[in-house]
Amino acid sequence: MKELNYLIVGLGLIGGSIAKGLTKTNHNVYAIDINKESINYAKDEKIILNTNESNEELIKNADIIILCLYPSMVFNWVNENKHLFKESVLLSDVTGVKKEIVTKIQNVLEKGEFLAMHPMAGREVSGVQYANENIFLGANLIIVPTEKNTSSSIEKIKYIGEILSFKNIEILSIDEHDKMISYLSQLPHAIAVALMCDRNNDHLIRYTGDSFRDLTRIAKINASLWSELFIANKEHLVLDIDSFIATLSKLKNNIDEENVEALKEMFSISKERRTNFDK
Repeated sequence: MKELNYLIVGLGLIGGSIAKGLTKTNHNVYAIDINKESINYAKDEKIILNTNESNEELIKNADIIILCLYPSMVFNWVNENKHLFKESVLLSDVTGVKKEIVTKIQNVLEKGEFLAMHPMAGREVSGVQYANENIFLGANLIIVPTEKNTSSSIEKIKYIGEILSFKNIEILSIDEHDKMISYLSQLPHAIAVALMCDRNNDHLIRYTGDSFRDLTRIAKINASLWSELFIANKEHLVLDIDSFIATLSKLKNNIDEENVEALKEMFSISKERRTNFDK
């Protein structure tokens, strides 16, 4: 697979980190980005091999294309450039929702194959200048195939995951992925945002401890991206928020009624389930 040409479309934190990881393992990596400064930075840092090729040339020569774009941009990019793809091209993406993207792309694709993936990794910063292949070290990678995907393409994406040092590589259906991501990623972000919006916390900065900082770390959110993710997955996310409100109400009632035994039971369940993540 080292003889193949990899094209990263969208050279932000995730795209830049993928490019960096593939380049460090001697793969041929090129990139496209609307921000020329990002491309120039990546060239100067030897993250990509771009010279003076046009975007059209880069697309035509690509064997594997990884789309690191906002969800609303992925389909349009594929649809506008599909006439340039190699017959054998493999496309993938890193977006946090799949239902709104995968089927639409597979239905318009005339050449090659689209196989979605989702790296469960990130930071509260953006831009290729923050790219670091170590963000994938020990993280989870979700591959989201459909009946239109081949086993050889799944193996290629697994290979990329292994090169980037993901700890676990799992396979989920579109619905399984979107349902899982709602609870494990989007709901925690919603809780962190709600906590920060609940009151003006400016004066609390002088008093806050690790618990508040840790819980709200992910509230430093990309407003445009996460608005898209929340709305695109609202079918699952609204249900998860309702379920969380019900559980929080149960906790509130136990406190209000001074039901110590019920509180202890909830704390025990919480501790046991959280401890499982440390194994």
